[in-house]
Amino acid sequence: MDKNLIQRLFFGLLYGIVVVFCTHPIGSETLQNIFPGIKQYHLYFGLITFFMFVGLKECTNVMEFENGWQKFAVFPLGAFILYRFGERYFNHGFNFNFTLSEILGLSLIVIAVVTLFRFKHELEYESGKLIFSVIYSGLAFCFALGLPYFIEVDNTFSLEAFFLFILIWSSDSFAYFSGRLFGKHKMAPVISPKKTWEGLIGGVVLTLIFSYFVEQHYPELRGNWMFVGFLVSIFAPLGDLVESQLKRTFGVKDSGNIIPGHGGILDRLDSFIICAPVIYLYFILEKLF
Repeated sequence: MDKNLIQRLFFGLLYGIVVVFCTHPIGSETLQNIFPGIKQYHLYFGLITFFMFVGLKECTNVMEFENGWQKFAVFPLGAFILYRFGERYFNHGFNFNFTLSEILGLSLIVIAVVTLFRFKHELEYESGKLIFSVIYSGLAFCFALGLPYFIEVDNTFSLEAFFLFILIWSSDSFAYFSGRLFGKHKMAPVISPKKTWEGLIGGVVLTLIFSYFVEQHYPELRGNWMFVGFLVSIFAPLGDLVESQLKRTFGVKDSGNIIPGHGGILDRLDSFIICAPVIYLYFILEKLF
């Protein structure tokens, strides 16, 4: 067997195990004997924190910051955003209300994506790089903290984040195989030549089938998971296109090499970066209306 394929399979499996341990109660249950006080919400917060700071590092490398103050402001700004979202996370604030700052944050993510595609010359400036990095690699990850809910006393931890990862992996896999088998019409030939409309349609249909089983067997989850599956199948490919456009704009192949055979965190989590804020917004709107 090809050595590169073995490496890709091994580190892909390792990455999947880490995500499952940090998004499913099996993680804290397994670690209780070693770390008796650990809770599942600690593991999840640690996972998102790790993703965010590695993502910020990769984004600064991809965008090739000069050694000005903007480069050194990326991490303090990211830490400040994480602190504010962390306060709401640990105080269960996401379960009770929707703040003006969150509306602003979601709007900024949209503006950052539009800037990357329509006004990418703005990213030639150091201040533009700073703003984009903090929004794309910092703010977007922080919205993932609003997906699950938890109860400290009995270590209850809901599975919204876990199933979001599962649906994203399923959507990517279904779209890939559908595209390989039936793909003829390129979706974005300049940005991502391998993506096809047939792959997108296959991803939508098969992800909806999978999300139907989630909806039927896990009725305690927030929202309608048939609709969540539809959102994932649409926005996961968009996340891939955003990351591809970012790398194409700055002439790099991968965002990093932290996951051998898969590239960097931004390469592996491009769909999650876009899907997490979208699904969080859906949960909020579903609760309000």
